[in-house]
Formats: sequence, structure tokens, C-alpha cells
Amino acid sequence: MSAAHVASSTRGVVFIHCCPPAIGPHVEWALAGVLGRPCKLQWTAQPAAPGQLRAEATWVGPVGTAARLSASLRAWPMLRFEVTEEGTNSTDGERLAYVPGRGFHRSAVSANGDIVVSEERLRGLLSRATSADELAHGLHEILGSSWDAELEPYRAAGDGSPVVLMHKVV
Repeated sequence: MSAAHVASSTRGVVFIHCCPPAIGPHVEWALAGVLGRPCKLQWTAQPAAPGQLRAEATWVGPVGTAARLSASLRAWPMLRFEVTEEGTNSTDGERLAYVPGRGFHRSAVSANGDIVVSEERLRGLLSRATSADELAHGLHEILGSSWDAELEPYRAAGDGSPVVLMHKVV
């Protein structure tokens, strides 16, 4: 395997936090379309939303796969999901979260899982905020606090759930 191939490959996790049962096969089809191979998730009940399902799957693929997986899932606006991508020697990690009615939140993520905020975003916020309340609101927006607050009950309900391994066909 070449150094260029290793540097352009990464891994991550798809967390489908809340999915209507009828949509499950479509989610698997969408993920398979990005990964280039069949994807069979192990669906379990979502205790935080009776009648809904949840699933988790790790993936391996080229840098940018998290964004492509997220884009493929946005066809079903009733889903609640997160997709993570680990950083590489030449790229930052990221987390994309989706909540119905709120849309996407995309965050750069450090190796230990902390959200990383760029100097440019902080300077922009400082230049726009005219009060301490506006600054606090802007920081919460940058950090994705509202997305985290809405997703947390679904995350907690999935502790200990099985995880499926998916690979991108190279």
C-alpha cells in the first residue's frame, strides 16, 4: 500500500439515532451507494423514541466519506443521525450531525474528540457580537450545542448497542 493511499484513507462511525422502520432499508441502500458495497445494519429499538429504530456502523474509506455519507442520508429529513470521520496526518477529523427541523451541523474534531474552532470563526464572531449574550449565543452555535442537546437522549439510549463494520470498496 502506498503512502499516498494510507494518507487518503480514514475511518469513522455512522450513528443512525432515530429512524422509522420503513426507512431502514433505504438508509442501508444509501450507505451502500457511497461505500460501494452492500450494507446491512443491525437495527435495534430506540428507547428514546418508541416505534423507531437505531443502528451504528463503523466505516473505512477515503477522506471525505463522512460528508458523502451524510449527504446520502439527507434524503430522509425525519432521520436523526451523526457521522464522524477521524483525522489523518494531513486532514482534520469531523462530525456531521443532523436533526429534523434544525438541519446539519458540521464540526472539526481533534484526535481526542473535542470540537475545534478556527481562529477565523472566532474572530468573525467577535466582530459581529455586540453583547455578551450575542457572544454566548454565537459560541453555542459554533459548538453545535442545540444539536447536542437534541441528540443526547438518543445517544444515551444507544449505549451498549451492537456496531457493524463497513468498508469502502477501493
